[in-house]
Amino acid sequence: MQDCRISKQDDIPRLKELWALSFGDEGAYVDNFFQRYYRPERMLVLEQAGSIQAMTAWFDTELVRPDGECRRAAYLYAVATHPDARNKGLAGRILRDADVYFQTIGCDAVTTVPAEPSLHQFFARHGFREYFTHQEKRYSKTKKQIAPLFSIDPIDPAGYQAQREQYLKGIPHIALPEDAIFYQQGICALKEGGGLYQAKAPFGSALLCAEEMGNGTLLMKEILGEPSTVEQLLQELPIHLKQWSGLYRIPGDQIPFGMLKWINGRGEYGFSWDQNGYLGLAFD
Repeated sequence: MQDCRISKQDDIPRLKELWALSFGDEGAYVDNFFQRYYRPERMLVLEQAGSIQAMTAWFDTELVRPDGECRRAAYLYAVATHPDARNKGLAGRILRDADVYFQTIGCDAVTTVPAEPSLHQFFARHGFREYFTHQEKRYSKTKKQIAPLFSIDPIDPAGYQAQREQYLKGIPHIALPEDAIFYQQGICALKEGGGLYQAKAPFGSALLCAEEMGNGTLLMKEILGEPSTVEQLLQELPIHLKQWSGLYRIPGDQIPFGMLKWINGRGEYGFSWDQNGYLGLAFD
């Protein structure tokens, strides 16, 4: 007998075990999720014979259209099945039951970022389509001496959220709630140099999300600002954040990233798949 339900506090040890088995993340990373974001209703679990065998967390977000219209969208995160229970249809079952749950609480769409390229096909079989993209580039650091024009300072999640929406105005995107950005801030803070930053210069400003890549260097998971401002900022980043790898992500159509599924006709009405959306921070 399989039973899909909202998680409980008592489930946390099993959820952490399942997370570690499925993704291999270090303890501090997993603890950050349960300390900063977890609430029982933010995870769905699938039990079999009284033991949790599959799970998914979710973030309550909004899909913002180019005209500014917003639709409530559940972002699926950490979809996992215990290794001993795989290939039995449990992941598909929890996705189907999650759709029903999200419909009952008023969500119009479900989004996700598959953990591996091969999983795009799995999610496609369950109704998801490719929609979210970004550009990932490497900046070639120069030895040329330049005088810094930017100040770069930490910014809190509320400030990051508000400015992020300003930078993404007119671009179809996922609007993240403050508590989701608070979670991202915790991920960034796990390693030296990581964080949420605001860069300011006399001619413009930008937002930065810097996260360690697992090799001691930083990835700019998101840089938002006017293109000319970002181009100037890239020249200075090695001065301000010495651990930066040179890799950075910005909005664009270069790389398929996330997937979208509508779960009711109301939300999909008037929607076009012709223009890709931007997800950006997916806690990947």
